[in-house]
Amino acid sequence: MNVFKFLIFVCIISNGNAQEDVALNFPNDVLGSYKGDLVIRNPKGTQSIGMEFNLHATDSIGYYDYQLVYIADGKRQERNYNLIVKDAEKGEYLIDENNGIVLGANFYDNTLYSVFEVESSLLTTIETFYKDRMEFKIIFSNLKEKTTNESSEDTPEVSVYPVTVVQKAILMKQ
Repeated sequence: MNVFKFLIFVCIISNGNAQEDVALNFPNDVLGSYKGDLVIRNPKGTQSIGMEFNLHATDSIGYYDYQLVYIADGKRQERNYNLIVKDAEKGEYLIDENNGIVLGANFYDNTLYSVFEVESSLLTTIETFYKDRMEFKIIFSNLKEKTTNESSEDTPEVSVYPVTVVQKAILMKQ
């Protein structure tokens, strides 16, 4: 009887994983609106606020409306950007913040990655897309607090940056 339960469990897990492994045609397969809560963790504690992510086609080929919305205390902070296809085959995209800042981004395995430095912080953004939801993460590291090992003939110099803030959300497709 226990073997039977185990086999059913394995089938359920395998079936669930198969759905997660579907390669998505980015960005067309993920267009839409997503909503949920953003959890912000730092050494001072944890905070949760509402969040929306909107990705919509425009009239221009290769250009998409890319919007982040943060909702705290009933107030919406909208960040209206553009996603620009640079080279889809290579997974190269740009995120234009429409203020002179344009960030490079790469799409691999249903995930859009971007790493950039601003005001002594290194930010890593990770947006993973599924058929019914997306996972949004931003990881902040303080560049001023790095530690570096001493290099030797056998060991290269390695710098380590502490993670100071993690923002994470599971946003459901609407």
